[in-house]
Amino acid sequence: MDRIAAILASHPRWSALLLGALAATGFQPLHLWPIGLAAMAVFVWLAARQDSSKSAFLTGWLFGVAHFTLTNNWIATAFTFQAEMPPALGWAAVPLLSLYLAVWPGLAVLAAWKLARGRGLVPFALALGAFWIAAEWFKSWVFTGYAWGPFSMMLLGDWSRPGAALVLPWIGTYALSGIAVALAGILAALVAAKRWLPTGALIAITLAGMFWPAGAKEKGFLPVTLVQPNLRQEELADPTKFEEQFQRIAALSKPERPLSRRLVLWPESGVPDYLRDGYPQRYYFQMTAAADPAFARYRIGQTIGEGSLLLTGATDLEIGTVDGRERAVGAYNTVTPIDAEGNLGQRYAKAHLVPYGEYLPMRDILEPLGLSRLVAGSIDFIPGPGPQTIDLGQHGKAGMQICYEIVFSGEVAERGNRPDYIFNPSNDGWFGAWGPPQHLAQARMRAIEEGLPVLRATTTGISAIIDARGVVRDHIGRGEADRIDTLVPPARSATLFSRAGHWLTLVWAIVLLGVSLVAMRLRPRYVSDNT
Repeated sequence: MDRIAAILASHPRWSALLLGALAATGFQPLHLWPIGLAAMAVFVWLAARQDSSKSAFLTGWLFGVAHFTLTNNWIATAFTFQAEMPPALGWAAVPLLSLYLAVWPGLAVLAAWKLARGRGLVPFALALGAFWIAAEWFKSWVFTGYAWGPFSMMLLGDWSRPGAALVLPWIGTYALSGIAVALAGILAALVAAKRWLPTGALIAITLAGMFWPAGAKEKGFLPVTLVQPNLRQEELADPTKFEEQFQRIAALSKPERPLSRRLVLWPESGVPDYLRDGYPQRYYFQMTAAADPAFARYRIGQTIGEGSLLLTGATDLEIGTVDGRERAVGAYNTVTPIDAEGNLGQRYAKAHLVPYGEYLPMRDILEPLGLSRLVAGSIDFIPGPGPQTIDLGQHGKAGMQICYEIVFSGEVAERGNRPDYIFNPSNDGWFGAWGPPQHLAQARMRAIEEGLPVLRATTTGISAIIDARGVVRDHIGRGEADRIDTLVPPARSATLFSRAGHWLTLVWAIVLLGVSLVAMRLRPRYVSDNT
């Protein structure tokens, strides 16, 4: 072990890259969380040994570059569905994005090194945990935010149990990340000091958390049919396939027996038709599934049947006048309720849009350079107002989060108007092999954090019924066309995090920072390379 430590310490740049990549294997779909946590432990030890501000930042930054590149490799797949840009550009885009994302762990390491350098590995680990919390929170909103892949994601258990993420109702996602980083560093200090009893105790506590049972299954309250039609990404924008797509999803949605009420869930991109009246007629004729919005609504109502209410992903247009002609000047990515009579209810419009996916930032500059959105369409989407709870009467109070909105901790439910469940329609067909299981993992974290069931309907998988403890009660795998008929799991009582939000995140960052300062006062100054 001493020889390995000497090799790592003598090549800190390469070691940081290696450890960052190894830490990413702790995430889904590999979910090698013991390797991920061990890599973080060694990284904290390595970062504490740096001898200058520059090397401290660089160590954290290189760790982040490798970590985020492997974690986000699924982004490269999106470029294979964009005809205007070469697919090879995707393999450049992932590391380029990671060069920015890595700034945040770099800053966290720098701040911890400035505060606790030379004061011991334990104070450094605690300080790094505090600043890691801040880094993940800042990363979630700066420049519109990119919250994908918090370190705590690897602490989820398998689909039948919450794992160590069971503490999320009391601390939140970013705080759990920081605590995990701090504990990993403390583990490194114990191993370096050859203190095997507390080392074994810490490992035992971690294992107990990861394998803690979920508890008794609670009975659901609302019949639901969740549909995954397996609409492949390459066919979604093909007008010649619109009618076949509708027939496929309709066949999976018909009631199997009479019910007085039933909720039917279709994914994002589930309806190729424009469902609202008032657009120039040429827009309806572009849709070969149903050129008449009234007919489109009618046949959807006939499909779901009496007593049913459909929630489906759909696209609405914003019509304006350009050069004297009415035309679409924007669009909304929506969830639209439709009843058995074909009546539309209150829509939800996606608020947290995907840069380069649903809109092109700085379009006037980037479009002339040949850059465009990664998905079909030339007009930008318009953001909605944010989390909303929509009262659906006998079908409960629904919160809506479209696609990757679900990854933003603390931003998925309307405060003061708590829903009964969260509906998360998504199009995961352009997320590659790694994206869908990571997306599902983050939906599970929101369920635990908020104490609310999450219902995920996707075009190609993974669709799932997730209860309020983060347990996947039923699912449809990738590349399958199927339906789930079950009951919506009940919500739990409002969690501490659902009430306090990121004020609670701040509290935990301050707690770790305070414990770090106390640890500095209680222990002698750093005098050994082994601690």
